[in-house]
Amino acid sequence: MKKLFLILFFAVASTTFGQNQINFVSGDNFDFLKDQTSINVQLKFDNAAYQEKNLTEAQYIENRKADISVRKSEKVWNNWIYQWDKFKTSEYLEYFFKGINAKTKKITFRNDITAKYTLIVNAKWVYAGWYGGMIGSQEAKLTADLLFVETDNPSHIIMKLQADKIQGKKENKDFSWEYGRIAAAYEITGKKLGAEIKKALK
Repeated sequence: MKKLFLILFFAVASTTFGQNQINFVSGDNFDFLKDQTSINVQLKFDNAAYQEKNLTEAQYIENRKADISVRKSEKVWNNWIYQWDKFKTSEYLEYFFKGINAKTKKITFRNDITAKYTLIVNAKWVYAGWYGGMIGSQEAKLTADLLFVETDNPSHIIMKLQADKIQGKKENKDFSWEYGRIAAAYEITGKKLGAEIKKALK
């Protein structure tokens, strides 16, 4: 019985150990970044699943539209979908940059720049969390593949990591809405990746 308990304990531990951290999938080290001063960054959401039910983005938006339109108003919904698209287009990137550039002083991460390497942040699963005011709230979580590729040859993957259920923090003015909470998860993902790079290249 004791042996069975230990087996179950280690099985559970092995499935939860990697959560809320950056895990290495392939690539030996960050040595390829040693002589770099800038890295290009792209965000992708093509195959991202949302919430516990693994909804598509279209399904998630449809559910939110029905909820917001009924509980609030059409005007609030129109602003919500505008902000959702805005955050996907630019704000998630800015929060990611805020996180990673605070850690990697010698290397600047930006988008649409000329650089030897590009970091692709490919969202795989997004949990939007919830906001309950005085009742409490739940931070968003992000699982994403982090791919360092050659900018001129994107099929050549130098390193692959996975951000596994990275949890955001209540640190921005838009936290009461999904896009604000998800932005916080991108910021923390940047911080964690930046810390790994700083530690490896010091």
